[in-house]
Amino acid sequence: MVLGKDESEMAERSDRSLSEDENRMNPDSEAEKKKGGSRSRRGQDESNGLSAERIFEGQAVPSWGRQLTFRAFAVSFMLSIMFAFIVMKLNLTAGIIPSLNVSAGLLGFFFVKTWTKVLDKSGLLQVPFTRQENTVIQTCVVASSGIAFSGGFGSYLFAMSARVAGQSTDPQSAHVFKNPSLAWMIGFLFVVSFLGLFAVVPLRKIMIIDFKLTYPSGTATAHLINSFHTPQGAKLAKKQVKALGKFFSFSFLWGFFQWFYTAGDGCGFTNFPTLGLKAFQNRFYFDFSATYVGVGMICPYIINISVLLGGILSWGLMWPLIETRKGHWYPAEASPTSMRGLQGYKVFIAIATILGDGLYNFFKVLGRTLSGLYHHLRDTEMSHVLPIANGSSPENPQVSYDDQRRTQLFLKDQIPTWFAVAGYVAIAAISTATLPHMFPQLKWYYILVIYLFAPTLGFCNAYGCGLTDWSLVSTYGKLAIFVIGAWAGASHGGILAGLAACGVMMNIVSTASDLTQDFKTGYLTLASPRSMFVSQVIGTAMGCASLPCPNTASCSATVFLRLP
Repeated sequence: MVLGKDESEMAERSDRSLSEDENRMNPDSEAEKKKGGSRSRRGQDESNGLSAERIFEGQAVPSWGRQLTFRAFAVSFMLSIMFAFIVMKLNLTAGIIPSLNVSAGLLGFFFVKTWTKVLDKSGLLQVPFTRQENTVIQTCVVASSGIAFSGGFGSYLFAMSARVAGQSTDPQSAHVFKNPSLAWMIGFLFVVSFLGLFAVVPLRKIMIIDFKLTYPSGTATAHLINSFHTPQGAKLAKKQVKALGKFFSFSFLWGFFQWFYTAGDGCGFTNFPTLGLKAFQNRFYFDFSATYVGVGMICPYIINISVLLGGILSWGLMWPLIETRKGHWYPAEASPTSMRGLQGYKVFIAIATILGDGLYNFFKVLGRTLSGLYHHLRDTEMSHVLPIANGSSPENPQVSYDDQRRTQLFLKDQIPTWFAVAGYVAIAAISTATLPHMFPQLKWYYILVIYLFAPTLGFCNAYGCGLTDWSLVSTYGKLAIFVIGAWAGASHGGILAGLAACGVMMNIVSTASDLTQDFKTGYLTLASPRSMFVSQVIGTAMGCASLPCPNTASCSATVFLRLP
């Protein structure tokens, strides 16, 4: 693999400016460095303390191949299984999936650091644990556990089942279903989950270096990993893992205690009428679930307030009032779970609210994306304009030592554009030929249209995620449902075609934004883009191969336990 022309020139300029900086370094700054303050190579303060790359200046950065170790992927596999269960649980209960990047970085550091300490004391340690390897673990874990969400284990895969189709009052829809099966689920995930990785690889330099997008979660994870690999950071990580273990033990023991008082579906602490029987009938009670307590702690307060307000408006006001119109607004003989009765109002009012808010945010992020691109291109054109009389030359902002060092290594191990394009075309061709055999209702030209627009939508989502730390994966999936479902038509299996298209779109858009965020983390920790890409590919493969197994087992156990 060779450097592209533009990126190699930037790397050479970065090398030259870095060497010029070192030659201009003030010799009197050694005393200041010992006191904990550092001056940049240009003689200006970078921060009140040592800059990140000054701290690690004496440590050699391993090659991208040495950043990929067996122990890293062993720990990643173990953590990805644990995180996958967390994501599945949250997906089926709260419906809110918090960012797990920081937790993956913390636990990856703790387990590998503990292992290397044991080997070091026994004299068997050969390869030290580096922050680049820590970043590889974090990337692999997030990629694997992310399949638990984008793979549709709590959304479109379940929506395809006969159990869900049987709840429809439309006789045509009731016979259009595809029950989850281990074989086709694994095959489906493998043919749709890798396209997003190749779609954003050519854009990594634009996103990270040119646009300087923030990616708050990726940046926070990088700073955390950098801090862990200092003497003070190791002690902090140990304290954090102790606190994590303490609350994990409490949550586990509390769940185990509740099990003794649960004899059936409507029994136990989860169905205790905390606020009275009348309030319990309208779903106002505390279910003593540690899951929701944890979600409330990690989510911003504005989300918690919104959820609480939605619960009060719906179960406290709207549903009781609509129920009084029984026989007028809906048939009196309709069952409580029928979509022709009160349940239909609950579902469609909620869906309309979610879609309206989702489309608003979609267009808002799209507007910010286009506005950012316009301003960036305009500033680029102005920087090439020759100065005129009474006009000032455009100022070139001074680049810090950290940015020079990071840019140099980020551009060193690039992934060729031809490789990304060839990979995207090859996987798209395989997917276009394979998916119609899994879903006959999903025609090959539907898939082709999705793949033509997917890189653009993946870029928009990755750019918006870099600005707001908000991935609109579900919104893009709903968009695919409406477009492909309407195109196919209800009489030709439009429901199943729309759900399958939703899965294709969600996997592409989700992996694209995840990889770009991991590129940002790797940029700040000096991890090679190649190792980030390989780690993401391996993590995605882990998720595709392993996650359908516990999901299928869980579904089978649930159905078996609920049989009369």
